[in-house]
Amino acid sequence: MRTATANTFQPRKTPIQKRSTVTVEAIAETTIQVLLAVGLDRLTTTRVAERAGVSVGTLYQYYPNKQALLYAVLEVHGAKLAEAVENACRACRGTAVKVLVSAVVEAFVNAKLARTDISTALYAAASEPEGAEVVRRVSKRAHRALTAALAEAASATMGEMDFVALMLYSAMAGATRAVLEAGAPAKMVVRLREELLVLCQEYAAKSVQSN
Repeated sequence: MRTATANTFQPRKTPIQKRSTVTVEAIAETTIQVLLAVGLDRLTTTRVAERAGVSVGTLYQYYPNKQALLYAVLEVHGAKLAEAVENACRACRGTAVKVLVSAVVEAFVNAKLARTDISTALYAAASEPEGAEVVRRVSKRAHRALTAALAEAASATMGEMDFVALMLYSAMAGATRAVLEAGAPAKMVVRLREELLVLCQEYAAKSVQSN
């Protein structure tokens, strides 16, 4: 039975000085490296600290435990993904649904493939209960932005476009994850971009017409 609260997994402090920021960034990058090298179960704060070249005490100044470290990295990665979708929606305000969907798909795939090692490594952390909560928050941000943009593009209500946005986001997330977990070979990435775009545009066009 889990008794830990959400605060258990929060960073202890936020770096302010440049030196501290560099240290935290090094710890975050090393967390990804260790996660890829040994997996979630064998990842420890000691392993991360040793590989990052810092003391365990220094690491604990920012992250009280392994979970806090993992979810901080997951939060940063997730925020970049949400921002990419939000920016695409903002840039396409007033455009046709097809143009909007094209921009959002491109933004989402680019964000996930910018660092395939990070995206792949963090799927394990995202499957944990606390990690799943981080993913839900990210998804809600992207979902809200896409719902609003679709409603404006289709001259429809937010309620009408809410489910359409959910299906589009789920399609992007699921298809991209499948390709990443298959190793993201170049040919498969090209097909992901092409076929995901067709899938999402066709679905959006059909759904908008039926509302």
